[in-house]
Amino acid sequence: MARRCELTGTGVLTGNNVSHANNKTRRRYMPNLVNVTLTSDAMGLGVRLKICASTLRSVDHNGGLDAYLMKADAANMSLRARRLKKQIAARRAAAATV
Repeated sequence: MARRCELTGTGVLTGNNVSHANNKTRRRYMPNLVNVTLTSDAMGLGVRLKICASTLRSVDHNGGLDAYLMKADAANMSLRARRLKKQIAARRAAAATV
């Protein structure tokens, strides 16, 4: 997935450059993507993701990758993130029954 956040689905936006003479030319607003390795507490391993810097702050604010994924809507996530969310939910359910 190029130029798209794996957790939020944030992608490229378009708009106009407006000059002093009010000439308008099209431009692209790129998301601030960062390659990070986030640690999953339930899985016990690190996961490499390509996410926005703003999403990274949201993950930290929610208390880590596991907590963020459990709260987040799966519709906007990448396939890898949805699979990870499903695995984490299964591990948490298994840990709760023990």
